[in-house]
Amino acid sequence: MEPSAPPRRVTIVDVAKHAKVSVTAVSKVLRNAYGASPAMQAKVREAMAELGYRPHAAARGLRGQTYTIGVMVPDIYNPFFADIISGLTKQLHETDYQVLVGPARHDYDNEALVTEAMIDRSMDGLVLIVPTSTPAQLQATAATVPTVVVGRHVSAAAYDTVVDNDTAGAALIVEHLVELGHRRIAHIEHVERTPALIASMPNTIRARGYRQAMQDHGLAAHIDVIASRYTREGGYLGAQQLLARRPRPTAIFAGADIAAMGVLEAVAEAGLSVPDDISVAGYDNSVYATLGTISLTSVDQGGHQMGNHAGRLLLERIADRHRPSTMISLSPTLAARRSTAAPPA
Repeated sequence: MEPSAPPRRVTIVDVAKHAKVSVTAVSKVLRNAYGASPAMQAKVREAMAELGYRPHAAARGLRGQTYTIGVMVPDIYNPFFADIISGLTKQLHETDYQVLVGPARHDYDNEALVTEAMIDRSMDGLVLIVPTSTPAQLQATAATVPTVVVGRHVSAAAYDTVVDNDTAGAALIVEHLVELGHRRIAHIEHVERTPALIASMPNTIRARGYRQAMQDHGLAAHIDVIASRYTREGGYLGAQQLLARRPRPTAIFAGADIAAMGVLEAVAEAGLSVPDDISVAGYDNSVYATLGTISLTSVDQGGHQMGNHAGRLLLERIADRHRPSTMISLSPTLAARRSTAAPPA
């Protein structure tokens, strides 16, 4: 018995015949081009749905567009990045664009490979979330493909940027803990070893904001920073060092919720209770923080808003590569929960 031939792919011609319109009309709808009325668009899209038509990405690429957006994320385990992607996809929902995600695994070389792979596949635009590329490398990437940078405090004529006011965010946590009565407030930051990145990375700015806030509250003598990583393991190892201090801190501020998860694990392992023995706070207000069993006090930097703005700016950049660049800075808010309370008497 001979194998059956694979089913024939539905083409734009099939869609035109089914909708009883011209091939040109279908093409206009696919390209969101001028001249396709709302009624025509509805008619063509209904025909595409009935036939199961899917645009051929390679063919679209030859015509100059693939309708794909590449998103580079440093770590797929960090739920805050999922918030950004959720906001981005919501912004793109009414368009033909599809989002494809590439994880860099907190590695500079992997990040470069992911970014280059997206460019090589002719993606129409890139969203780089907290990239570790140098300003010159970001400029080169943006000169090749429309780009939006999320989380880095950088700006250039070739790309747009969406950030959180990380200095203000760190101050919110310190002020909250001070108002509760804490003085020995420690901070776990993500270590930054590349000189060209130090000034623009959110982790660096949060640590600087923590130091400044401690000084502003007359607590300079109690500044205590552990350089670790914004991962669960990084928070765990950083907390172990802090819990070995004598006297130990009465509160730990982790620069990311994912690191705060590791802090909670280390505190429990040490036989201590949160917040009775020690208060713990994070940054991101991710889904982890909102879980009732965790109830983590955290800074909300508006992940969905960041992604939404990134999507809008990228669409504008794709439409006009030469428009002036935009930097959007969001104002963080504090989400106080049960992981913070007054220090033990």
